[in-house]
Amino acid sequence: MALTKVRTGGITADAVDNTILKLDDNFAFTGSITGIITTSSDVSPSGNAEADFLSLPSGIKRIFINFYGVSGAGSDVAALIRLGTSAGLKTSGYGSTTHYGSGGTNDSSGIAVYGTQTSSAINGIVILTHMGSNIFVSSHSIRYNNANGAFGGGYVQLDNTLDRIRVQLISGGNFDSGTINLMFEK
Repeated sequence: MALTKVRTGGITADAVDNTILKLDDNFAFTGSITGIITTSSDVSPSGNAEADFLSLPSGIKRIFINFYGVSGAGSDVAALIRLGTSAGLKTSGYGSTTHYGSGGTNDSSGIAVYGTQTSSAINGIVILTHMGSNIFVSSHSIRYNNANGAFGGGYVQLDNTLDRIRVQLISGGNFDSGTINLMFEK
C-alpha cells in the first residue's frame, strides 16, 4: 500500500494506492476523486504480429495509446487497434478513418492509424473515450516521417465491458520496431 500526501485548495489529504480521499471543511471523509491515471508497462512489439494489453479494469473512461517509433516490416501501411471483452476481440462493426497528406483509408475491422510502412514510424497518440453503453470513440494525431503526419477517428460498440486491447498491423504482418504503452483514466 503506497501512501502519498496530496494538497489541494489548502486541504491536505492522503492518497492510498491511487485513490485520493476527499475531505470536507471539517476534514471528514466524503468520498473519492476519480480521474486517476494509470500507465501500463511499455511493450516492444518488434518481431511480433501484435501487442496485447489484457486484464484492463472495468470503469475506464479514457484510454491513451502511445506510440514511439512503431513501424511494420514491408508495405504494411497502418496499425490497427481492436477492442475486446472477456468473449474475445471485436473484429467488425468499427467506423474508422485515418487521413494523411494526399490520401486516407477507412476500416471496419478496427481503428486504423496510418504510417507504419518500413520507411516510416508512428510517433503519437490515439485517444479512446468511453461514452457509456460500451460505446467508444477515438481520435488520433501522429507523425509518421520527417515531413508528414496523420489524423483520424473512429467508433465501436462492444457487447460487454472492455477488458483488452490489441494493436496489430492492418494486414497482419510483424512489427519491426518501436514501443507502445497505454495510459487509462477511471
